[in-house]
Amino acid sequence: MELGKVEGEDRPERAEPLSDAEREIIKDTWGHVFKNCEDVGVSVLIRFFVNFPSAKQYFSQFQDMEDPEEMERSTQLRHHAGRVMNAINSVVENLHDPEKVSSVLALVGKAHALKHKVEPMYFKILSGVMLEVFSEDFPEFFTAEVQMVWTKLMGIIYWHVTGAYTEVGWLQVSSSAV
Repeated sequence: MELGKVEGEDRPERAEPLSDAEREIIKDTWGHVFKNCEDVGVSVLIRFFVNFPSAKQYFSQFQDMEDPEEMERSTQLRHHAGRVMNAINSVVENLHDPEKVSSVLALVGKAHALKHKVEPMYFKILSGVMLEVFSEDFPEFFTAEVQMVWTKLMGIIYWHVTGAYTEVGWLQVSSSAV
């Protein structure tokens, strides 16, 4: 077995780094999203939980909520949406510093693996939902080219998060489940 590999692991190869131009595109478009971060974050989580109800199992505070309007009123959901958006903001603000991005995402990955026991595939699903919501809410900024750049960023985020899972000994890191 290769050093550093987890048996049965299906972790993607290291994501291609962003170019300077791609980092600028992300920063520019994120500025529009982050101005409305609470509403956008809530929209993302509601769509995530409506389309992937199994994800709610990790949230005792709103796992029994079916109604999107009830979810929207949940303070805990709003709070978690803010945390998600702030984590993305930390990544975007530090795109020039790969070490900082890596440490931010390692903390997110380790907390979700060890404390919350969240299957890593949910990060891949959530990033797809985010891109959908961003594109729908900000169509003038999220052109096809911009969506490709953001897809690349989400791949980088997923790579770092799953790396943290692997580091703590999580054995089911799999991208084939999605």
